[in-house]
Amino acid sequence: MLSTVKRYKLLLSGALARYFPRTTAYLRAEREAAQPVKKPSGRAKKGSARTGKAKASGSVKASKPRAKPGPAADSGFYGPSLLAVDPQQVSAMRERVAQAVDAGVISAPSDEQWAMILGRHPVTRIFAGAGSGKSTTLVLRVVFMLCHMGIDPGRLTIISFTNASCAQLREQLLKVLGFWQYPFDANQAKQCVRTFHSAMGVLAKQVLGNPSWFEQLDEPATSKSELDNPLASGRLRPAQQRLLKQAYQNCYAQDADFREHVHALLGLPPFPAVDTEGKRAKVPKAPLDGFKLAGELTPMPLFEAFHVQAGFMESIGLRLDQLKASALSCSAVERHFIEALLLFWKHFESGLHAQGLMTFNAAFQRLTQSLSDGGKAVPTDALAPFSHLLIDEFQDISPQIVQFLQAVHRALGQQGQAISLMAIGDDWQSIYGWRGSSPELFMEFDTYFPGKGRLKKSAVLMLQTNYRSIEPVIRDGEAVLDGVEFKQPKASKASKPMQPGDHGVVLKQNFDVKARLPELVAEIKAQCEHVATRNLADRNAVLVLSRRNEPLQAIQSQLDKQLPVKAYTIHRAKGLQAEVAIIVDDCAPPEKHPLRNALYAHSGFFRNSYDQAMQDESLRLAYVAITRGVSRVLWFTRKAQGATQVLARRAGGR
Repeated sequence: MLSTVKRYKLLLSGALARYFPRTTAYLRAEREAAQPVKKPSGRAKKGSARTGKAKASGSVKASKPRAKPGPAADSGFYGPSLLAVDPQQVSAMRERVAQAVDAGVISAPSDEQWAMILGRHPVTRIFAGAGSGKSTTLVLRVVFMLCHMGIDPGRLTIISFTNASCAQLREQLLKVLGFWQYPFDANQAKQCVRTFHSAMGVLAKQVLGNPSWFEQLDEPATSKSELDNPLASGRLRPAQQRLLKQAYQNCYAQDADFREHVHALLGLPPFPAVDTEGKRAKVPKAPLDGFKLAGELTPMPLFEAFHVQAGFMESIGLRLDQLKASALSCSAVERHFIEALLLFWKHFESGLHAQGLMTFNAAFQRLTQSLSDGGKAVPTDALAPFSHLLIDEFQDISPQIVQFLQAVHRALGQQGQAISLMAIGDDWQSIYGWRGSSPELFMEFDTYFPGKGRLKKSAVLMLQTNYRSIEPVIRDGEAVLDGVEFKQPKASKASKPMQPGDHGVVLKQNFDVKARLPELVAEIKAQCEHVATRNLADRNAVLVLSRRNEPLQAIQSQLDKQLPVKAYTIHRAKGLQAEVAIIVDDCAPPEKHPLRNALYAHSGFFRNSYDQAMQDESLRLAYVAITRGVSRVLWFTRKAQGATQVLARRAGGR
C-alpha cells in the first residue's frame, strides 16, 4: 500500500497534469515540429561525438564521408502537416492516465515520456537510454493513438525485436487498453505487435505465394506460426546444413571455375583437367576442410562460410545477383572467396526454389523490389497495417530493413494514405553489427526517412532518466563508451536512490573462471544472500552474463538450482535487469576483417569501416552488460583490455 505522502504526491502530480497539460518537454517537441529546418550539412564537427555532455541532436563525429548517396531516400515521405491532435484529446488522455496511476495500472509518466506519448510529428526519433521506461511509454503512445486520436488498429503496427519481447508488449498493451475499456483482444494484439520478419511474412503470404522458409527448417511446428528475428537464433540446424552442403557439392561437380576457387581457398593443388590416362578427370566429392576467413573466430566448412557472409552482404543492402568481385577492394584470397560465393549462391537458390523454399533476406529483397517497381503486385489493403509504425530497438536495424521500410512508406504515400513513423532506440545499445545492423542508420535517420516542407527533419526526443540503475552503475557504463568513434552524445540521469553497500563496477582481474570456478560460485551465492536482505529488491536477484555460452554452462552446472540466478549471453540479456549483474568475460579486441571492410565501403551506407564498427560494438556490449545491474556489478576477467581496461583506469583514479 502506498504511504500517505507518496499517495498525496501522486494525486498532486495527477491534478497538475490535468490542469497544466502542456509540459515543458511537450512544448519543446511542438516548437521543434513547427520550426523551419536547415538542410543538414554533409559532415558533423570533428570531435563532437566524443563529449560526454548532451548536445543538439545529430551532433556526431564521422570518421570519413559517406561513400555514395545512393541508399538515401529520394524525397520526403512524411507530412507536410502535423498529426491531428486537439487539446480535448490531450486532456482526456492525461485524465485517464491519472486514473490509471491511481489504480496502480501504470506509473506516472515523466515530462520527457509525455512528450513521446503526445507527440504530433509524423516522423519522430526517440533516443531511449537504458532503463528509461520506454516499453510502458510506447504502450501509452499506442493507447493515445487508438483511444484518443481514433486511429484504426488495422493501420497501426508495433515492431519489436523478438517474439519474446513482442509477447511482453502484447501483455502490457492488453492490460492498459483493458483499463481504457477499449475493445481489443489477444488476436488483435498479435496482429498489432510483431517482429520485422513476422510483419514481412504476412505480406509475403499475399504477394510471394506464401513461401516456406529456409530459416524454419527443423523448427518445431508450434514455432512456425510466427516468424522470429533470426538475430536471436543460433547455429544452423541439420536440415539447413544438408541443403547448403548439397548446393556446395552440386556446384563443385558442375562448375570448373568454382572448383578452382575452392582449391585456392583451401590450399589444395589445382584440380587436373585429365587423369593419368589422358581421360577427362572424374570429379570427386567436394572437399569439406575447415576454412577460416580472416576476421572470423573459427574455421568452418566453406558452404557454412558462404552462408554466413552472404547473409551479412544481403543484410547491409547488397544484391548478390548484382555484385561483382572486381568492384571490391580486397586481396586475392577475399576475391577468390567472393567469386566462389556468387557461384555457390546460384546453386543454393535453385535448390531452395526446387523445394518451394525462400530465405527471409530474399523475401525482403523481392518485396522491396516489387514495391519500388510501382507496387502493382501488392494489394493496397496488404500495406494498411504499415501505415502507422512504431519501431522499438531501432538502433539494431539493418540497411536491408531500411530499404524495405522506405519502399513500404513510399508506396503508401503514393496511394495518398496518411503515414507516420516513430523510431525508438539507443545507439549506445547497438550490438548486432556482426549481423549487418548499424546504429549509424538511427543517427542519420533523416537521410533515410525525410519529411516534407517544414517537417523535413524528424522530431528528436530524449528519454534520459534511468529508472533501473543507481548513479555509480550508470557512470561506469557510460565511461566505457568514451572510446566509441560515432555516437549520439547524451547523459543519463539516475532516478533510483542508493542504499548502503551499493556500488558500481567492481573489477576482479587475473581471474581464470575454469581454475577458480568454486570461488565464483561462492560469490554468486553471497550476492543472492545480499539481495535477500535488501529492501525493495528487484524481482531478479542475480544475472550472470558472458559473451559466450561455454562459461555460462560451466557455472550453471555448479549452481544450486534453487538460487535466484539467471544466466544469459549479453546479447540475449538485452532488456533484462537484476539487482546484481555478474559479468564473466574478457574484452579482447576484435580481429580485423578485410572482406567486410571492403563490403562496408562498397555498400555506401556507412561512415565507419567494419573494423571500427566492431571496435565500437565491443564497448557498447560492455555498456549493455553493465547496465543490466540495478545496485551492484561485478566483472571477472583474466586480463584488463578494451572496456575492462577503461574500468581499471577509472577505479585507479578514484
